Amino acid sequence: MRVDECVMINEILPQPRFARAWDSIITDPAVKQRLLHAVLLGLRIRPLLPFEATALHGLVLLYGPPGTGKTTLARGVAQELAGLVEGHKARLVEINPHGLMSAEHGQSQQKVFELLCEHLPLLADDRIPTVVVLDEVESMTVSRSAASLSANPADVHRATDAVLAALDSNAAEHPHLVMVATSNFTEALDVAFLSRADTAIEVPLPGPEAIAAILARVLGDLGEAYPALHALAGDPGLSEIAALLAGTDARRVRKLVTDAMAMRRETVLNPGALTLSDLEQAARALGQDR
Repeated sequence: MRVDECVMINEILPQPRFARAWDSIITDPAVKQRLLHAVLLGLRIRPLLPFEATALHGLVLLYGPPGTGKTTLARGVAQELAGLVEGHKARLVEINPHGLMSAEHGQSQQKVFELLCEHLPLLADDRIPTVVVLDEVESMTVSRSAASLSANPADVHRATDAVLAALDSNAAEHPHLVMVATSNFTEALDVAFLSRADTAIEVPLPGPEAIAAILARVLGDLGEAYPALHALAGDPGLSEIAALLAGTDARRVRKLVTDAMAMRRETVLNPGALTLSDLEQAARALGQDR
C-alpha cells in the first residue's frame, strides 16, 4: 500500500457530515473539555515559542476500552476547533496505521517516516490548523521492550523509531499539526511514545447515568422516523435498564435498541411499538452473554 492510500480522510472543516460527531458521544464533560483545550492550547503556544521552551510535541492520546467513542471524539474535536481558530477553518486528516505496517523487512520504517514526515506536511502546507487522527496507534508504536522476543523485532523497533522521529521533527517544524492518537491497549505502547504525549486522556466505559442518556439519545433519534419512540426516550424506567448494562461499552449500548427491536416480529415490522419490557429483555440477554 502506498502512503497516500493510508490517508482515509483529508477534509477542511466545518463540514455538515461531522457536525454531530462531538455531541453524539456521551461521556464525562471533562473528557471533552480536556481534549479540546489541549488541542487549542498547543496550536496557540507552539507557533510562538521554540520547542525547547514549550516541550510540546503536538500529541494528544485518548485511551480506554473499545467502543467508548475515542475515534469519534478525535474527529469531532477538529470540527469544534474550526469555530475557535483564526479563519474559522481546520483540517481533519485520518490515517490508517495498519496499512503502514508491511511484512517486508524494513518497509514499515520507510513508510511511517515517508507518511508522517513528508506526505503529511505537504497535505497541510497551507498552515491551516490540522488534526491528524492516528486510530489504534499501538499497531505502529509497539513497545520495543515487549517486542524483543517477537517475530522480526528489528522491524518493529524501526517502525517505532520512525514514529518518534516524526513526532520530534513535526513538533519543531510544523506547529500547526496536532496528532490525536487513540489506543485500546496502552500497555502495548512504547514508553518513549507515551512520554511524548502532551496530554493523555482516559475515555472510560459509561456509568449508569451515561448509559441511560445514551439509550434516550438513540430512542430520540429513532423517534424522528418512529414518533412513538419519543415517549419511550423520556421514560424514567430507562435508568433501571441502564443498571442492567453496567460495564457495557457505549457502542454496544447503542446497538441494544435495535437488538430489542429484532426480538419480536411486531417490532421488526413496526419499530415504534418497542416497549420498556423489550429493552429489559434485551439487556438481560446481553448480560447472560457476557
